[in-house]
Amino acid sequence: MLNQVRGKRVSEALQILPFIRRGAARLVEKVLRSAIANAEHNHQVRTLDDLRIVQAVADGGPSMKRVQPRAMGRAFFIRHRTSHLTIVLSDEAGPGATGERGGASRPRTARARAARKG
Repeated sequence: MLNQVRGKRVSEALQILPFIRRGAARLVEKVLRSAIANAEHNHQVRTLDDLRIVQAVADGGPSMKRVQPRAMGRAFFIRHRTSHLTIVLSDEAGPGATGERGGASRPRTARARAARKG
């Protein structure tokens, strides 16, 4: 779900998120709105049209471990897992701004150039 908003403008992401039928979409929208408010307050960003989502990551957070007693002296472990949502905004156009992927191109060799010529 984060892949659908990564690299997009903030206004586009806010339009996409309500139509994603996942429970986490609402949480991602809250984190995105918080990141926008932080950009306005802490970094004095006035135009939200220039902001892009540079990085959107869901990392594993702490897990709460509980024990549920079962029959005949057994015990089942309950692991309540949590996650950390990280959204990084930038007002500069990066490699993901135009939809192209960043990264180094493959070096061309003389053999590859000769094969292309004919």
